Amino acid sequence: MASDAKLVELEKRRILPLLLSYSLPAIVGMAAMSIYNIVGAIYVGQWCGAYAVTAMALIFPVINLMVAVGTLVGLGCAASASIALGQGKRRRAQNILGHCLILSFLSSVIVGWLPIPWIDDIMLAFGADENTLKPSCDYMLVLMLWFPFNSVFLGLNHLMRASGYPKKAMVSLIISMVVNVVIAPLFIYTFDWGIAGAGLATAAAQTVGLGWVLMHFFRKDVVLRFTKGIYNISWPLTRRICTIGLPPCLLNIVACVIVLIFNQLFIEYDGQMGVGAYGVVNRVIFFFVMIVAGITQGMQPIAGYNLGLGQYCRVRKVLINAMVFASSVTTFGTLLVQLFPREIVALFVKEDDANASQIITLATYGITVVSLVFPFVGSQIVISNFFQAIGRPVMSIFLTLTRQLIFLLPCLILMPIWYGEPGIWYSQVVADALAVLMGFTVIALFLAKVFPKKNICFHNND
Repeated sequence: MASDAKLVELEKRRILPLLLSYSLPAIVGMAAMSIYNIVGAIYVGQWCGAYAVTAMALIFPVINLMVAVGTLVGLGCAASASIALGQGKRRRAQNILGHCLILSFLSSVIVGWLPIPWIDDIMLAFGADENTLKPSCDYMLVLMLWFPFNSVFLGLNHLMRASGYPKKAMVSLIISMVVNVVIAPLFIYTFDWGIAGAGLATAAAQTVGLGWVLMHFFRKDVVLRFTKGIYNISWPLTRRICTIGLPPCLLNIVACVIVLIFNQLFIEYDGQMGVGAYGVVNRVIFFFVMIVAGITQGMQPIAGYNLGLGQYCRVRKVLINAMVFASSVTTFGTLLVQLFPREIVALFVKEDDANASQIITLATYGITVVSLVFPFVGSQIVISNFFQAIGRPVMSIFLTLTRQLIFLLPCLILMPIWYGEPGIWYSQVVADALAVLMGFTVIALFLAKVFPKKNICFHNND
């Protein structure tokens, strides 16, 4: 069967072309998601003004929280399904599909819909003022209303990739991106819906992507599909899914808190335009992080499936290849933002806006500083996600929280006191450097102890 062939290649195909075949579609898909976020921000900056750019930056913590809920279920299900398929437990993998559908929807309803009556209070607590409160609330309301459908879309998309269909997972994200990029100008500018139009364009695009993904899982010739009996929630399986998905979930929850601290610091030193500048820098850096996330998503089913088979040297090799691949991406990103910082950040604001020059000046300086250690960050992200992929969530959580809490948080407290506003940007560089050193140390010790080179694969074509 075609579906079995998808699993066989995970076991027997050479690692580098296998990683490329799984990662490139994921990269294209994640880049597509970043592109329509970036393009949406550019549309908003050019047509709605600098305060709208700041409003979108103020919503970043909410987006982090939504992503946290989505990854808890989506990536937890994807990693669990890969391991189950590698162990030949097809029925368990089917049950994981049912859990993904139900848990994604229910968890996002709780997080997305329950806080809606307090949107104004939330945004005021996040730092909004009289100029940014309305646009931030308008945008946030749309995202929260559509969050359950977005969560199901991304969760099922992770499972599609994990079960052997990386190209179809890529296509679903590309479809969503194209729809967003095409209709956003109509919603924002032509219909004069402003920043709310940007949110509606994103919601419409995600709905189209969800339709594409659902059609895949209704097919009878795929590895995992919707069938009777897979929708009964098992608490042990739910606990396992959430345990594996906890590291990226915690990463985004902590990121939510960290972004709030960043925003408050920039408001203190530079006002609302400081928050806007930080939002611009975040979007640019996030683009390359999302590409690395695509690499880790390509690595995940390969590592998980071969771990289930006991093919430890293939697990080791896919990790090393992914680290090299990711470092190349972040190195390229560093060169790009170091060579053309002003040109990149100027895309996000209208040059004739009274507040544009302040955002451009602050963001140009910030992006050149925070990218200094960025070439090594790609490998650190891969290492953290590798432990999640092989079902070692505690180690993944440790590496994730070490960077954010042990390294970054103290830097954010101390360095602005020592260096003023530049210290906010320096904090990220110091935290990234320490996190990279920690990640390389941990993975070296782990590989030497658990996956030593003397482990021999069952097949020579690794």
